[in-house]
Amino acid sequence: MSDDEPPKPLTRAQSKLLDASGQIFGEMATKKDAAYLPRELVQVTLPHKNPGNVPVWERTNGNLSIAIQAGYDIAKKQSYGYPYGTVPRLLLFWLTTEAIRTSNRRLELGSSLSGFMAELGLNNANGSSGAKRSDARRLRDQMQRLFNASISFVGTLERDGRTGTGWLNMYVAPKGELWWSRKDQDQAALWGSWIELGEDFYKAIVAAPVPADMRALKALKRSPLALDLYAWLTYEAFRAHKSGKIRFENWEQLHGHLGGEYAHLHHFRAKAKAALRKIQIVYPGLKLGKRMGGIEVLPESYPAIQPRSVTIDGTCVPL
Repeated sequence: MSDDEPPKPLTRAQSKLLDASGQIFGEMATKKDAAYLPRELVQVTLPHKNPGNVPVWERTNGNLSIAIQAGYDIAKKQSYGYPYGTVPRLLLFWLTTEAIRTSNRRLELGSSLSGFMAELGLNNANGSSGAKRSDARRLRDQMQRLFNASISFVGTLERDGRTGTGWLNMYVAPKGELWWSRKDQDQAALWGSWIELGEDFYKAIVAAPVPADMRALKALKRSPLALDLYAWLTYEAFRAHKSGKIRFENWEQLHGHLGGEYAHLHHFRAKAKAALRKIQIVYPGLKLGKRMGGIEVLPESYPAIQPRSVTIDGTCVPL
């Protein structure tokens, strides 16, 4: 572009990202800005795209693997399908945050989930507050997929010179009621709806949650890769800051647990670098090194938001 050419106007997405950056850099995050994600789902993540009709979906990171099986809709005699994309990731943030807030496996979906989604600009009520019909439809569809799924974690164990295998099989929400509007089936009328988290799933998500900034989630909500990378970076920032040691993963490792849908490493690397540039705009505490071949998180980093009093890697962190 020559000096005489005017700069191109910002896209709507770029404008929103810069607005979020100004807010985050200008105001320190408070307790109300906190959202949490299970550590296990930072290390191995959900599908980015619909896996389709497959018997099981798997992803591996080092010695930890995740396997998801879709639930079965008895009434329609067909699979609910797999949770994928940004909406189930945002739902998992809400599930974990609400479970921590209430210390209860039973979660009411009405005002709390409605408020969370509205904060993110995903309104659960069709036609109100400028909400798009697709938001209500996607929310309903992905709730059914996520709440009815079963998730398994399998890992390699080493102890006293012996090697073994450990596993945890769990249902996300084995009990619940979801209510829809009779007048408009595309409207997610959540009042009166509730779920009860599986006991093992509940224990897993509250044991070592990773804190995130709701304002950043809102800015990154359109990209599952950006949400995954953001959650991983805030966890790695905590580990680097607490240990005083640099954290580094090469592109092959990152591709393994964040980019399984990308067949070629160079495609994943390009997408991850683009997502990383967005994350840096909304994550003031992230300090990256210049090591080539991957992402280097420096000890000068700090978590996206001050975590609550939980134990992560044996360290108790107060709110």
